Order: sequence, then structure tokens, then C-alpha cells
Amino acid sequence: MLVSGEGEWLVENSPEFLAALGDPEPDYDATAFAVRNLGFIRFQMLDDSVIEVDLHPRNTQLPALLAVQQQILSSRVKLFRIKYLESSWHSEIMISAEQAISRLSELCSPEVTLPTSERFFVEPKDYTELFHSEEGRLRPLAQKWRMSFGHFDPSVISFAIKHQLLSGMMVVGVQPRERDPIFRFIGDEHNWLGQSYHVVGIGEKVENQPDKEFGSWVSEFYKSVASSGQPRYDRVTALVQYQQETGRPRRAVRYERLLLPWRTPTDEIFVTLSKLVESKPGSSKAPLNPASAGGKSSVAMKAARSS
Repeated sequence: MLVSGEGEWLVENSPEFLAALGDPEPDYDATAFAVRNLGFIRFQMLDDSVIEVDLHPRNTQLPALLAVQQQILSSRVKLFRIKYLESSWHSEIMISAEQAISRLSELCSPEVTLPTSERFFVEPKDYTELFHSEEGRLRPLAQKWRMSFGHFDPSVISFAIKHQLLSGMMVVGVQPRERDPIFRFIGDEHNWLGQSYHVVGIGEKVENQPDKEFGSWVSEFYKSVASSGQPRYDRVTALVQYQQETGRPRRAVRYERLLLPWRTPTDEIFVTLSKLVESKPGSSKAPLNPASAGGKSSVAMKAARSS
């Protein structure tokens, strides 16, 4: 089987495949051409024990990647071979569906230049640190994401309620073709957006929040996590305009955030935000002192400018 860039499953050399190829009578290896040049992914099962996936990561589109990952997730096969083209063909063996899905996401992750700002600083952290402490508040959801292979279903919400995480959670939807992150859920602890924004903000673009500069900045991180399929764990220092306080001093806040990408039954990717505020917001009439975020030569600034 082959998956087109639009995520459509096609039988190799079938009329539907040749129509998608745009050549009814190819005198060349049509499958290899489609994988190398058109972003198709080849998916085959060998002896009911090995799944083999062939792709050219640079040309692979998100709908095709999601279709293959969903098929891997529903399979009972435990051995996977991934063949991918860079300057030459490479081959890797994975011994679990989780490994295969993660590796495919890693291979197909686009190179993203994340935004920088004089108001916002980000220090990337290794999200696996969350599993080193039994008491970490963000650990349960990271474990849930890992155990469910990043598949979102109603149990995610009930799990968040059980662990008292729902009020502080946000769920943002990212469509592969539209790309603008949309608020799907806003916990009521996020009252800095406005007393009723957790209700009226549902369906709004993330960038259209009271502090539009912050909204545009953070939107790029949601896009990056959705397209890469990989979690992101950061320490953020920001000056944020609260609610509709135009003309009033911005407030400084420091927090750790965990962004997790979840697959859904549709093409839409859900990205959940969970965060721990490290200091209570205070007012500030001047921009953040870079030294308080580590200085311009610090890891935080370097990471923000090179992520």
C-alpha cells in the first residue's frame, strides 16, 4: 500500500495510484518515484511479523505521516523497519510501535526557526527529566501521553480531572492545512486572559488573545510541536499584558510549561499546555532585565534565538 501526501491509501500500481501519479503508463519504477519525489509513503507487512515503511522525510506531508502512524498504532506487529532517503538510503529497526511512531515524527520534523522577543525568553529542557521525580505535578500527564502513544481520547480529560490538572490545562487544535492554532479548551485557572475568556475564547485563534504579541509568539511553539509530533518542556520568562490592561504596566511571570502533541481521529492535532508558575505575577514598568532570565549570553537567550 501507498499513502499519498493527502493521507489517502492507495494500492500500488492501481488505477487510483496511477491517477495520483499523473502517468497512466509509467515505464519506470513508479512507486520509487512517488516516494522519492511526491511525498508518498510505502507501507507493507512482511510475513505478518514485520512492518516496513519507506519514505523521503523531506517531502513527506503531515496527513501522510499521521495516516501511517495511525496504522502502526492499530497493528499488533512488534517489529518495524524504517527505510528513509537523505543523501542515500538508510534503514533502521524499531522493536515497538512507540519507537517507530516517535522515530517517524523525528525524521519528518521540519526545521523551524522559533520567534524571539525582547519580552519573552525560553529555556528548553529535557522532558524526560519529568520521569525522574515521583512528586512532579507535570509527570502524570507526560506518562499518560507516553502510555497512550500520543493518542487523544476522552480518557485524557478524565485523567486530568483525577490528577487535578484540568483547571490549569489548555488544549489547542492545529489543522495541518490551516496551521493557525485554535483554542479548544481553556482551564479556568487561566483568568489572566480575562474572567470569561476560558468560555468566550473557545474557537478563537491563539494569537487573538488580549496580549497579541504574546499570542503570536506562543502560537509558533504550538505549530512546532504539532508538526514535529514531539513534546516540548521549557522554562519561560515573560512580560505579559493581562486582560485588557492597555496602557498599564506589563506583569512579569516565570513558569515551566509542558507541551504535548496528541493525535485525534481527524487530521487535527491537539497540543495540551500544562504549566507550573514559579513566581506570582508582579507589575513592571520596564522590560525584563536580561540578567534575570540568565543574561543575553545565557543558555536561555541562546536557546530562544537558536531553537
